[in-house]
Amino acid sequence: MQRILIKMSGEALGGSDGRGIEASLVSQLGEQIKALRENGTQIGIVVGGGNIFRGVQGKSKGMDPVMSDFMGMLATVINAVGLAELFRALGIPSVVTTPFALGQYVEQYNASRAREYLDEGKVVVFAGGTGNPFVTTDSAGALRAAEIGAELLIKATKVNGVYDGDPVQNPNARLYQEISFAQVIAQGLSVMDAGAIALCQQRSIPIRVLNIFEKNSIVDLLKGKNIGTLIH
Repeated sequence: MQRILIKMSGEALGGSDGRGIEASLVSQLGEQIKALRENGTQIGIVVGGGNIFRGVQGKSKGMDPVMSDFMGMLATVINAVGLAELFRALGIPSVVTTPFALGQYVEQYNASRAREYLDEGKVVVFAGGTGNPFVTTDSAGALRAAEIGAELLIKATKVNGVYDGDPVQNPNARLYQEISFAQVIAQGLSVMDAGAIALCQQRSIPIRVLNIFEKNSIVDLLKGKNIGTLIH
């Protein structure tokens, strides 16, 4: 595929304990991105911030909901800058963009400029969600995928795909190889929020849910292996 968008949760970025930034995971991801770039694939990344701060944490302690969500957006910026710097150390040119101005350290998001960076072979890391409170980074991932013209949205998680139940609590939960957008919504499967699923359905952007901790999972997927769950 020519252009993909990877959506990573902050918890996945934090590794086994879901906190901070797991350098070995970023290094593994970086090696895959290097291989993909060599084959001509353009890559955008949307990252969450749950390994640092989630808006719901502040709300539960009496913080203003808008400011609490803004703190969550800033957490995604920390993750994005960390990703980009670790990628650059691996020789991968990277740009961080945010939907709100943050001065000299990152660029303010512009869809046309982001597409230009992708055409130049740079990895674009989209931080700050959509810039609006009460909107998840899943929805930001779907929105950015649509805006940059991604052919596939990869939801990089800690599990092997989409199950019909919680595989941690139910060892007999069944892994879907393929499922439709309509089935995800009808069954209330917790893949991405309903708004993100609806946007991908409307724009005909397939979603692949896979385990980011499996070695070379993204490279193997784009080589044609049936990995994780395809939602289309």
